[in-house]
Amino acid sequence: MGSGSLLSIMMKPIPPSRSRRLLKKNIFNKTHRTDSEIALLEGLTVVYKSSIDLYFYVIGSSHENELMLMAVLNCLFDSLSQMLRKNVEKRTLLENMEGLFLAVDEIIDGGVILESDPQQVVHRVALRGDDVPLTEQTVSQVLQSAKEQIKWSLLR
Repeated sequence: MGSGSLLSIMMKPIPPSRSRRLLKKNIFNKTHRTDSEIALLEGLTVVYKSSIDLYFYVIGSSHENELMLMAVLNCLFDSLSQMLRKNVEKRTLLENMEGLFLAVDEIIDGGVILESDPQQVVHRVALRGDDVPLTEQTVSQVLQSAKEQIKWSLLR
């Protein structure tokens, strides 16, 4: 099992480091040899999917709706699949970690599901990925960026 994960980003409150490692190990041990997509472990509902050399997990409390957790997982996987041109494997993902973090940021925030449409996530990640440092922008680009930010803040 790899040492990196987004577990601490998606779980609130964040468990201590030692229990996080134990939780990741227990989840991986329970799920890596099965073909099912859902598991119940330590009072948590875990939905998961594997792709070549990666495992994707979405974890919620035992009271969470499994279909909603699966919708988040599918959105994340489909978004990454589109962003990585169907090449969802460890090396490619490591080379595009910024896109992964941006996608997670668009899908979920503090345990609240913001988006479940992969097309929208890919579109928003592309917009955010086009950001140019403020010092390298023209005045019209800065004004356009400000308009977009105000529009998005009003829509949220």
